[in-house]
Amino acid sequence: MGVKLFKHIHPYEPFLLSEATKLIVGTLPPPRFTTGELKPQDVDFCYGSSNGMLWPILDRIFDLGLKFETTNEAVEQRKRFLIENKIGVCDIVQSAEREKIDASDLGMQNVVLRDLVGYLQKYPNIQTLLFTGGNSKNGPEYFFRRQLKRHGLKLEVVSNEVPRIHQLELPVALSGVEEFRTIKTVSLTAPSGAANRAVGSLQAYKDLKSKNPEFNTLDYRVMQYREFF
Repeated sequence: MGVKLFKHIHPYEPFLLSEATKLIVGTLPPPRFTTGELKPQDVDFCYGSSNGMLWPILDRIFDLGLKFETTNEAVEQRKRFLIENKIGVCDIVQSAEREKIDASDLGMQNVVLRDLVGYLQKYPNIQTLLFTGGNSKNGPEYFFRRQLKRHGLKLEVVSNEVPRIHQLELPVALSGVEEFRTIKTVSLTAPSGAANRAVGSLQAYKDLKSKNPEFNTLDYRVMQYREFF
């Protein structure tokens, strides 16, 4: 008998693709969002995990007064913010299988991706992809690069400082006429607790922390994300 794998299916459809100028791209929310066994502080929406930092970061940057609870109001607050700021959400993983039921990207097997390149071609307003993590194995940038390779496309480096910035020359139509649209990608420091160790080892973070011992990994992300949101 083989090990029975947990089928980890993304519970949310992409949000606001047609109007968005920026797209937040991650992988999958924790498995409890697939099974519907949410914690009281979870919000039943993209990046709604009570352990995740994306909404606390945006709450601080934009002073949104967000609620962190499993209510309709909390979901609506987030949707309103995204709509007003023309920010969409399109995680790149549609489903994966896991032996161990956790949220680690490395634990994903038999990954089925969403056609992000196809979405970019279909929705011309999208100018920027905000990856919630870098190019480590099974991260959003890693999967996107794999998709691009199949189309004979690749990311060009714009800046190698964290957060790394790339650009993509995307053919507007896959037929005859060579017209391109430039898409910028930003690989943000992941808004998860798991990435705190990586933040702690960054020289820029250490410098800021030595000037102000109160400075923490959430402050660092707020500072980083502010520029791109």
